[in-house]
Formats: sequence, C-alpha cells, structure tokens
Amino acid sequence: MTPRPEAFMSTRKVARRRAERVEARVTREQKQLLERAAALQGRSLTDFVLTSAEAAAAETISRHQLLQLTAEDQVVFVGALLHPTAPSKALRTAVARYRSAQRR
Repeated sequence: MTPRPEAFMSTRKVARRRAERVEARVTREQKQLLERAAALQGRSLTDFVLTSAEAAAAETISRHQLLQLTAEDQVVFVGALLHPTAPSKALRTAVARYRSAQRR
C-alpha cells in the first residue's frame, strides 16, 4: 500500500513547528514517574512532558495576567476610577516637563 501524500505533508509541518529543543536532566525516580504517568495516558514521554509543561506555562501566565481583588479592594479601586483625586502640583509639573520634552 502506498502512503498518501498528505501523510508526508503533516509530518513535515510537525517537524517545522517543533524545530526548537528543550532539555532537562532528571533523576531516575523523576523519569520513572514521568514515564509511568505518560503510559497511563497512553502517550509518549515527550508528548506527556510537553503537554504538561505547556499547560503549566499557560496557567502560570494566565494567573499573572489577572487582577484579583478582595471585595474591599474592588470598592476602593472602583471608587478611585469614579472619583479621581485632583493632580498634585508635582504631577502637573512632571506632565508639563514631559510635554515640553516631546515637542523638541
């Protein structure tokens, strides 16, 4: 049976997407743990590690992009947005200096 051309195309696409390498030294116990978990999911060790690391990275980034406030902090934040204080003399001076520098 002759392989279909699209089978080769998808392989080449994967090879291009995975051009970068990530390496890690692990203990024997860590490797055995990862291999066991991968086997339980029916995945290769590489696929398991990459998928797990990618999910952890996305979760970490997501947690750091969200602003989480307590109920009290929310009230203070919204209050500051709705009723801002007047700019101080130092702030007005800084803005004037900035605008002057931008015109040059």
